[in-house]
Amino acid sequence: MKKIQIYTDGACSGNPGVGGWAAILLYGDNKKELSGYDRQTTNNRMEMFSIIKGLDALKEPCLVEVYSDSAYCVDAFNKGWIDKWKKNGWKTANGDPVKNDDLWRDLCLKVAAHQVVFIKVKGHADNFYNNECDRLARLAIKNC
Repeated sequence: MKKIQIYTDGACSGNPGVGGWAAILLYGDNKKELSGYDRQTTNNRMEMFSIIKGLDALKEPCLVEVYSDSAYCVDAFNKGWIDKWKKNGWKTANGDPVKNDDLWRDLCLKVAAHQVVFIKVKGHADNFYNNECDRLARLAIKNC
């Protein structure tokens, strides 16, 4: 099984507002950059969308390390929030509807096709690929 690293980031000009997303896929010496925008969105949705699009680019089941500076995305999987939300019919512990459940459901389908580990990185720090994703996401906002 191929081992892939996916670095992701989302950005938003206003929240809600115009948003951009980016993903960089690394496999051996190969690198693929993806990015895009949404004219009316939130930062959290762009963070999630970047992961979805990164996983969408994979053509076969892989071992995947997803690197994200979004605690919202990483914690949902690493702290078991996803499992609790599913069990509770996409409701939070307080009984409120889970925000962005459309993207969470899609992301769960993408994750299920692979063996995925989520790794939190510090945003706007010394991680080259995280910084590059941030640059690409912001560039997508400017170019929309």
